[in-house]
Amino acid sequence: MECEIPSVNANLEEQKQYFEICKSIAVLGCSPDDSKASNRVAKYLRDVGYKMIPVYPKYDEILGQKVFRSLADIDEPVDMVVVFRKPAALDAIADAVIARGDVKVYWTQLGLVNNKAAEKVKEAGIAVVQNHCAMVQHRAIFN
Repeated sequence: MECEIPSVNANLEEQKQYFEICKSIAVLGCSPDDSKASNRVAKYLRDVGYKMIPVYPKYDEILGQKVFRSLADIDEPVDMVVVFRKPAALDAIADAVIARGDVKVYWTQLGLVNNKAAEKVKEAGIAVVQNHCAMVQHRAIFN
């Protein structure tokens, strides 16, 4: 797959606003393995006060939180979705984010860019951040 440069993306001030308005964050691809970036980022987000909701196809609990199998299975509000999945999965994830109707921010982690999916999400009125680590950006903004 050819690398994409984000054509749809939020600047630092917008990212700060997203962190300030969001209370609950679903982490798609949240690994139970504490050596994985998704686990470390999820733990950080939980530890700084967000309601972290792990989404992973296996396991019942990660980081002391109930695990959901998919975004559609989450039975509580989701303000932000942080994605740790392959770029090819982002089209379907964009559709799931839009279908929820409550997501304010769609955030793909460092190295994850899919401009087609991002444009679709943005057209649905949802803010987009691509190719940024949520933990690194949060630390840079608030520490």
